[in-house]
Amino acid sequence: MTVDQIILFVLIVTVFVFLIWGKFRYDMVAFSALIIAAGAGVIPSDQVFAGFGHPAVIIIALVLMVSRGLSRSGAIEVLARHLLSASSSLRGHVGRLAGAAAVLSGVMNNVAALALLMPIDLQAAARAKRSPALSLMPIAFASILGGMVTLIGTPPNIVIATFRESALGEPYSMFDFAPVGGIVALVGVIFIVLFGWRLIPKDRGKHNTGEELLDLDGYLAEAKVPKDAKIVGHPVRDLDTLAEDNEVSVLGVVRRGKRLPGFARRETVKAGDYLVVEGGPAAIDQFVGAAGLQYDGAEKQIGIAADAQEVVEVVVPAGSRIDGRSAMDVRLLYRQGVTLLGISRKGKRFRDRVRKIKIEAGDILLLLGPEERLSDVVSWLGCLPLAERGIEFPQRRKAWIAVGAFVLAIIAASVGWLYLPLALAAVVIIFIGLKIVPLSQVYDSVEWPVLVLLGSMIPIGAALESSGGTALIANSIVNWTDGLPTIAVLTILMIITMTLSDVLNNVATALIAAPIGIDIANRLGANPDPFLMAVAVAASCAFLTPIGHKNNTIIMGPGGYHFGDYWRLGLPLEILVVAVSIPMIVWVWPL
Repeated sequence: MTVDQIILFVLIVTVFVFLIWGKFRYDMVAFSALIIAAGAGVIPSDQVFAGFGHPAVIIIALVLMVSRGLSRSGAIEVLARHLLSASSSLRGHVGRLAGAAAVLSGVMNNVAALALLMPIDLQAAARAKRSPALSLMPIAFASILGGMVTLIGTPPNIVIATFRESALGEPYSMFDFAPVGGIVALVGVIFIVLFGWRLIPKDRGKHNTGEELLDLDGYLAEAKVPKDAKIVGHPVRDLDTLAEDNEVSVLGVVRRGKRLPGFARRETVKAGDYLVVEGGPAAIDQFVGAAGLQYDGAEKQIGIAADAQEVVEVVVPAGSRIDGRSAMDVRLLYRQGVTLLGISRKGKRFRDRVRKIKIEAGDILLLLGPEERLSDVVSWLGCLPLAERGIEFPQRRKAWIAVGAFVLAIIAASVGWLYLPLALAAVVIIFIGLKIVPLSQVYDSVEWPVLVLLGSMIPIGAALESSGGTALIANSIVNWTDGLPTIAVLTILMIITMTLSDVLNNVATALIAAPIGIDIANRLGANPDPFLMAVAVAASCAFLTPIGHKNNTIIMGPGGYHFGDYWRLGLPLEILVVAVSIPMIVWVWPL
């Protein structure tokens, strides 16, 4: 083992440890590793930032922009609403939305597909008076499965396609993933609809009804006591009747920036105090109005429904700007003019000020701000709307134009008329020109942390390959599986990749596993394509944990899921994926 190989192995293992630990954001971990590798001399200076110009990075950014445009055009919204009204039974509802999630994920980013369908599912759960926990996980898993069908459905496919171009001279085309990915997605969705949804713990439904999650009765909020409030001079306990009438709970008092001990029931309310209240948005607003209180930063407004103000509930995905930070840290009110009214975290009560609470992935936030700025601020935070409150106004008259432009671009790329990045770029330009996507929001739709991760890991992966590191790993796997059939080695590679993807970012997994798959194929004298396809499928299928895929994290809070809930449906689904995909891969891409 050479010195360069040792440095790269230590660096990559360290990156894995930090990514699993989750203390630091994955893009910063990867970028730091890139700089360290360059400083150590294992990456040539002229190649350090080459990854940021890689076609995979450009394609992923353009796909996200196109997904935003399709969402804002209203075409998918119309489809989703039609599907929602078509069924009343839980199985039928899961079947229709899971099928829609899989189909949409084939033509747009699977995170965007889930973001479109999740509010629809929450509305259906509220009307049926059941927990969305019974349907959110099946829909999220179906969106992950559907992303495997096309080149643009999920980032690992884009990574694998561009890696094949550099390794074998020709990339995979738009629908090369369809024969394997389509069958796997179809079988997986059928399993989820017929049996899988029954594996979700039933007790989640007892404590998390769909109405509760849509109305978010578990919000913790603060309201300021002005000088002329009629409750000034009264003890906190005198507010019990008023709070009960408005269906809220008064949990305490904040005075001069500090939470008073306990519930402070015997304390006398003073001007300038903040009351800590728990309840739903409407109930909190009614209580604020009845008690003559004010929202911090909105002293002149009267209630949540004041003119030029909007309220939105958003879910916090992993890696967003506010993940791991508080509203005060990001200066939400002073920099953006938006107030964090409340936080919902699976019924947990907090002792800190609302604006000082460190936000976690899966939290649900209640934001108040000017209607002309609120959608921009939501995008700036990196959050996703949970309930439809007028954040975006779909331009339905332009829906067919948006769909037509996208379909033409896909056809042009598929038949070889246009290079895929150019075709997608043309769609983005059309969307901007028609103002389907405001120019101010074009770059907001891009997941920059993912692009930084990808751009940082590509040179590290290339260095590992050029130094002989991937060949060393491949040789070890071949020696360990000596005597086993080639199909068994393929299966082992897929299981290892899938296991890594459950705890690491799927893009990072694909970047590391792809060259190893190529080297294994070369040492066995086999066709590299089945090994690359196995890596593509395995890197995408992360169903065991809420951190394996962003869609898993997004549904954790709204669904009320626990960390250990995912494997109940995820483990049999991953076993099924391996059992179905290996024969399909070998049949479509012979060894």
